[in-house]
Amino acid sequence: MKRFYFVCLFFAVLAMHLIAIVLHNQLLTNITKPLLIPAVALFFISASLFTSSPLKTYILLALFSSWLGDILLMFQTNQASFFIAGLIAFLIAHIFYIVFFYRIWVNQQLKIKPLILLAVVAFYAALISFLLPHLGTMLFPVLIYGFVISTMLWFALHMYLLRYKVAAAHFISGAILFVISDSVLAINKFYQPFPAASFIIMLTYALAQWQLIRGAVVYIAEKSIPNKTV
Repeated sequence: MKRFYFVCLFFAVLAMHLIAIVLHNQLLTNITKPLLIPAVALFFISASLFTSSPLKTYILLALFSSWLGDILLMFQTNQASFFIAGLIAFLIAHIFYIVFFYRIWVNQQLKIKPLILLAVVAFYAALISFLLPHLGTMLFPVLIYGFVISTMLWFALHMYLLRYKVAAAHFISGAILFVISDSVLAINKFYQPFPAASFIIMLTYALAQWQLIRGAVVYIAEKSIPNKTV
């Protein structure tokens, strides 16, 4: 039952945050944004409370880094260095997600699919080429961040090979939503700001985290069967 309450809490906070964005209510936006990740974390902790897995540590570290990134980016309008700090925090979050997927990859003995690599490289190259004339001094930070999140996407897309199809669907949709969120953020910041950007960014970002965590809960639960370890 507690798990249901945390589901309701997350979607209530997300709804209030999106309404605040639409109404341009900065105070409510600032109050709700830092609550999104804690709500997801509470769901994850409650849903995986009675299961034991080292994978839980990577998820919690990814969520903490994401929460830190959310807070840092709230101050980017006052000082540009906060944007870089937020970028680094999210880069670290993606690294933890990469390690999480890598551990699954090794445990399940998944095979590399060249077409997935080709698709991810094509997307990364296309986005960077589009943004390149507008990046200026942010070229190398964006290149590095883009490479890391593309690597996360590459690992996540291979999750379709898992026999745990529900977890795989959550992982893949979460990773794709995360890339969409960060791509819209980059286009809005470096190319051309547009009115709906904040709404799209936060909607896809919040749902991305939710889907990744739902996938983690399902996978860890499946792997908690006696005599099976990760």
